[in-house]
Order: sequence, then C-alpha cells, then structure tokens
Amino acid sequence: MTAAPPDLDGQDQGPPCPVPHEQRPLEEYRQLTRSWFFAWPAATATSLVRPLAISWLLLWPLASLVAGGSVALRHAAPALLPLVGALGALGLPLLLLLRQWLGWTYVARRLRSERVAYEESGWYDGQIWEKPLQWRQQDLLVLRHQVDPVIRRLQQAFGVLAALLVVGFGLCQAL
Repeated sequence: MTAAPPDLDGQDQGPPCPVPHEQRPLEEYRQLTRSWFFAWPAATATSLVRPLAISWLLLWPLASLVAGGSVALRHAAPALLPLVGALGALGLPLLLLLRQWLGWTYVARRLRSERVAYEESGWYDGQIWEKPLQWRQQDLLVLRHQVDPVIRRLQQAFGVLAALLVVGFGLCQAL
C-alpha cells in the first residue's frame, strides 16, 4: 500500500505538521498575493507602475512647495524648482518599492528554505521544523514560477527609479 500524497495545503497522512497554518510559507505567499498592496507587482508591470506613478504625482506639488522654501532655489533657474520637486517626490515611490521588496524577499526566503521557523504560542518560543520533500518541491515550484518573476519586476522598477534619480540629479547640476 502506498502513502497518500500531500494535498496542496500540506496536509498529509504522515506525522502532523507542528507549524501553525498561517505561518507556513505557502500560506504566507497566498496571504501576500491576496493583499491589495503586495498584489501590485504580482499581476503585471503596469499594475505596479500605476500606483507608483500616482503616488509620485500626488507628492510632486507638496515636494515642490517644500523646495520653494529654499532661498537658493528661489534665485536659481526657473526650471530647477519643479525639477527638484519631482526628484523629492520620488521618495514615496522609493519607500513603497522598498516595502514591496522586503515583503516578497521574505516570502522567497521562506519558500527557499529547507526548514521553517515558527512560533507556537506567540511568546517568542521559536521552533524549527524540517519541511518534507513534497513541501520543498512544491515551495520551490511556487518560488520559481510565481515569486521570482515578481522579484525581477521589482528589481527592474528599482533600476528605473535609480536611473530617474541619476538623470534628475544630473539635470539639477546642469541647471
């Protein structure tokens, strides 16, 4: 007689899993994809760019207003003030991207790991449990086909943001 294979939620016929359901890496991935914030880069590149662009556009007038308080900018070239405001407004998309990056890389690390660290009672009684082979295989598949593309999309967004910052600072120096 053969052992029954585990189902998609990791419930198998073998020894019971001591890791609470919400702390299992696959469940953490599911929670991340259901979150409105972390789902931005999971769908398409435009679903990530749109909220970042909106946050930049909303912050640009405020950043320009703050930059207008600078005595040096008031006496500089007229085009410099909106440019400095645009550069300052890139701070919010940068922070949003950083938070996205931290969340997705945390889940990727949990999926890649052969062991699962977890809390049984919430009193910081950290335990470690070794994943069964079936869990590892499933986690690696999800990592390679679902999480890695999201992380690559976030890396590309960081690259574009860095390029915008470099070009913007260069223009500021040229003016």
